[in-house]
Amino acid sequence: MTIAPLAPRRVALVEDDEDLARSTAQLLRLAGFEVELFAAAPPALAALTADWPGVVVSDVRMPHVSGIDLFRQLHERDPELPVVLVTGHGDIEMAVQMLKAGAWDFLTKPFAPDTLIAAVTRAATARGLTLENRRLRAMAQDTDAPVFLGESPAIRRLREMIPVLANADIDLFIEGETGTGKDLFARLVHRAGKRARQRFLPIACAAMPEALSEPLFAASGLAEPGLAAAHRGTLYLDDVDRAPAHLQERLLPFVEQRALRHRGEATPIDVRVISTSQDAADGPPPSLLPPLFYRLAAMRLRIPPLRERREDIGSLFARFAGDAASRMGRELPPVTAPVRTMLERHDWPGNLRELANFAEQFVLGLGEPSPTPSAARHKGLTERVDAFERDEIVAAVQAAGGEIGAAIRSLDLPRKTFYYKVNKHGIDLGALRRKD
Repeated sequence: MTIAPLAPRRVALVEDDEDLARSTAQLLRLAGFEVELFAAAPPALAALTADWPGVVVSDVRMPHVSGIDLFRQLHERDPELPVVLVTGHGDIEMAVQMLKAGAWDFLTKPFAPDTLIAAVTRAATARGLTLENRRLRAMAQDTDAPVFLGESPAIRRLREMIPVLANADIDLFIEGETGTGKDLFARLVHRAGKRARQRFLPIACAAMPEALSEPLFAASGLAEPGLAAAHRGTLYLDDVDRAPAHLQERLLPFVEQRALRHRGEATPIDVRVISTSQDAADGPPPSLLPPLFYRLAAMRLRIPPLRERREDIGSLFARFAGDAASRMGRELPPVTAPVRTMLERHDWPGNLRELANFAEQFVLGLGEPSPTPSAARHKGLTERVDAFERDEIVAAVQAAGGEIGAAIRSLDLPRKTFYYKVNKHGIDLGALRRKD
């Protein structure tokens, strides 16, 4: 599953004044939104589902079913659907009541175009996060999802090849950067085939001292430690391209003859060899002996890095976060805009390992990336003011231990203004209270 756009660009505009509806729709379309027009509340109610990916902008004064009634029915259907109410009557008390009830914003006619665009843009961003969190929880709870996760073409092909390769019993040479899942793929191939009941013997080839490599080739008995322990199973040579020269020289005759020699006698070893390399080149990796490479690489496979299959990052993050939450006995927290931006834009040089670590930090409440100073400078004044207001309100509620009255007093704000800003900035007071 791909990471959906952060801000759904759809607006349901409910307005019975035909001229005003046309001009407002044109304003929103010029701002990049896809607008669906409804002349009354009933057809809007029929069209808007619980997971509708957008924002509702509705006039309050309409015949038969008012905008207030429309909001209440939509709120019952989906309490997190952003609804911006517009009225020509400056009823402040009604506005405050609706904001407390969960309306996203309340605008009074005539409103400035920038005011409407700003309100709808913030609401769309919040809606994107809400829907992404729902997808995240659904994916995290999907125990039937494949172990080798991903829907990118390369990963789907690799997953489809597992049962074929498992019983083909040919040696595999898996290429890919660190953390791409080479070990997992090798183990899945082993488990799916006829060798599954026998041992999967991993050997970390990189920088192995000669003193440690010597016992690997002992052949005094199949019960002895070493390569003999992989008899009828799978030998996994991890990072064979980084194996020292002495190890490569010993592996070459073993791979060719499938036998261990002791005092001039050869002991046959029935073993399948799966090797990995961090280098992906047209020919042998520069550090690997060509004769050894050509004996190991009966079939070459490549697992792409995350930056080449960004459509898989969302589902992988969901699975890692769900596993971490289950293991730690914690609830899955909501995805915030900075976390979402990190998932969308980071290159993930550590691939799956880095993403899994980030998911654990996220579950622990430590995965909130901080914007760089340069990024903060490039934000507009309005964005910086909004960010400051939001941070101050969150800090006040946390400092008050979740006691809203105390937080309002510390901020020296009227209660109505406090709740207006809470809704404006999409602050989840319930989540802050639970955290405290």
